Parts: sequence; C-alpha cells; structure tokens
Amino acid sequence: MSSDPWGRVDETGTVYVRTSEGEQVVGSWQAGTPEEALAYFERKYEGLVVEIGLLEKRVRTTDLSAKDAQTAIDHLRTQVDEHHAVGDLGALRVRLDKLVETVESRREERKAQKAKQTDEARAAKDALVVEAEQLAQSDQWRSAGERLRALVDIWKGLPRLDRKSDDELWHRFSHARSAFSKRRKAHFASLDAQREDARKVKEKLVAEAESLSKSTDWGPTAARYRELMADWKAAGRAQRESEDDLWNRFRGAQDVFFAARSEVFAERDAEQVENLKLKEELAEEAEKLVPITDLKSARATFRSLNERWEAIGHVPRDARPKVEGRMHAVERAIQEAEEGEWRRTNPEARARAAGLTGQLQAAVDKLREQIDAARAAGNNAKADKLARELEGRQALLDQALKGLEEFGG
Repeated sequence: MSSDPWGRVDETGTVYVRTSEGEQVVGSWQAGTPEEALAYFERKYEGLVVEIGLLEKRVRTTDLSAKDAQTAIDHLRTQVDEHHAVGDLGALRVRLDKLVETVESRREERKAQKAKQTDEARAAKDALVVEAEQLAQSDQWRSAGERLRALVDIWKGLPRLDRKSDDELWHRFSHARSAFSKRRKAHFASLDAQREDARKVKEKLVAEAESLSKSTDWGPTAARYRELMADWKAAGRAQRESEDDLWNRFRGAQDVFFAARSEVFAERDAEQVENLKLKEELAEEAEKLVPITDLKSARATFRSLNERWEAIGHVPRDARPKVEGRMHAVERAIQEAEEGEWRRTNPEARARAAGLTGQLQAAVDKLREQIDAARAAGNNAKADKLARELEGRQALLDQALKGLEEFGG
C-alpha cells in the first residue's frame, strides 16, 4: 500500500482521497505501481487547480457574463465533487465558493452600472426633447434646422430605454421636428406667395405701361409712367424667371413712349445733353458701390441715387443704353447680393447642395480606391481609364464645393 498527505492506494489498487468528510474513493488503478496511481490522480488535481486559476483570471480581467461564469463554476464543482483527483479538494471548493461570490458581486455591479447608464440616457434624451421643442418655435430656419439634424445624430448614439419610455420620448422629439418643418415650409410658401402676388401686380403694371406707349399726351403720360415706376418698386420682387422678362417689357413700353416724345421735342436736345452729364456722374457714383460690401447701405445709397436719376429727366436717345446700362449693372449687383443672402438663409437649397457634394465626394473616393486596386493588380489600362473618369468627377466635386461655399460652408 502507498500513500501521501492527500491520498492512498490500498492493496487492491483502489485509490482514495482524504477530505474533511473522510476518505472518498477516487478510482481503481491496475496498470502500474501505487506511486504511479497517486501521481496520475495528483496530476488530475493539478489540472483542476489550473482550470480554476484560469477561470478566476477570466472573471477578474474579462467581460465574461455571469451566466457563462456560473456554468463554468458548476462544471468544475462537479469534477471536484466526483472525487476523481487526489489533493486538497476542500481548498478547491473554497476557491469555487469565493468565485461564486465574485461573480455575483460583478453581476450586481453590472446591474447597477446598466441602471446608471439607463438613467443617464433618459436624462440625455429628456434634454434633447426639451431642446427640440424649443427649437420648434424658432424662426432661425437655417441654424435651428441644422441643430435639429445634429440632435437626431446625438439621439442615435444614445442607448435605448425600455420600449414604452423610448417610444414616448421619441414621439415628442419627432413631433417637435415635424412642427418646425411645417412652420418652415409655411414660411417659404408665404414668401413664394408674396412673389406670386408681386408678379400679378407687375403683370398689370406692364399691361398699362404697354397701353400708354403710343400716347402723345406727353405730360400726363410721363407723370403716369413715374407713378407706375413707384408702384413697380412698391410691389416687391417677383420670381426671378418672371422678374427680368416683366422688367424688360415695362422698360420697353416706357422707351417707346419717351423715344416718341424725344423726337417731338428735339429742341430739348441741349437739355438732354446736360441730363446725360448729370446721369453719368450719378452712374460713376453708383459704380463706386461695387463690389457690394454692405448690402443695406448700398441699397439705401442706390435708392437715393435712383431717385435723383429719375428726377433728372431723359438723355439723348443714342446715349441712353450705355448710361442706363451702367446703372442697371450696379442694380443687378445689388439684386445678386440680395439673392445670395437669401440663398445663404435657405436651408433646403443648402441641404440639396450638401447632399450633392457628399455624393460626389463618395464617388471620387471610390474611384481613387479602384485606381489604387488596379495599379496594385498591374492593370494599368483600367487604372488609366478610371483616372480619366476621376478627373471629370473631381471637376464636378470642385464646382459643387464652390457652390456650397455660397451657403457659408
């Protein structure tokens, strides 16, 4: 018979392990000496020690789930309880019991952490909803629209709450965004309606101006044209595609009338020459406004110059296109500055420009990747073809980026 502090082998080859409850049968050994039997089952014990050590390390250093950890503990405990090893099995049970306590502690910590994260996510989403509801009442269409889109991205990055809470908060959030979108659409629809009203008013003004173009009642008709011009300015701007055409017709009708009057009053040529000099001075003064750096000031100055212009009277017919063209060029510069400012405050046009730029950028990036892949594969012909296509896409992207700059970024 052979033995050690934790086990023995009797004369029949039966192997025992000593425990606090007494000796327990480990197994039977007939293949060699008792010392070999004890060594074999001691190695089994060392294997259990290693497995428990590894599990302790996994629990301590990894995010092993409590469920998986408990399953592993139960598996090891079964091996210890079945007494198929020789060694201090009681010590292993103590280590497994402590490991159960550690796993349970970790479970509670994770539960508390999850609850904290949920509370933080709820507070964050509450704050997003409150901000969105405030923005829904804003008239800063561009900045508020951009902020609402940013809030959506922030929302997507936050953890989900329970379904009921999440749905309720999202409903409020979505409703705020919809309310803002509805108000913004109504605002721009109102602008469109105002421009349509201006178009209708100017259509009537043009019709009257054209009906007066053949009049020979010089004084009253000229006075009426001045009134029509005042009404034209008071009407506001129509849609751009209509504005230029209506203006050309309006000015054309006046030109017909005043040209006829000029022919009748040829004796006023001298006066008109003097008028030309005065208008050239006004045109020169107006041209100093370009380029437009202060739109409000330029608009007021040009209005004053234009009033003085109208008060001067007519110039010789052959000189009129050039001098008036100089004033029209300044007026167009002011109108373009106004339109540029309007475009910069138009979030829908900017969104379309940004979307196009993003699509073109993605296409350029993809082509570059395909060119690199073709070069790496030795397919230079394909790479050259893709490079030519890249030149065209890059040119479009550069143009789109330049257009996007008009919107302030």
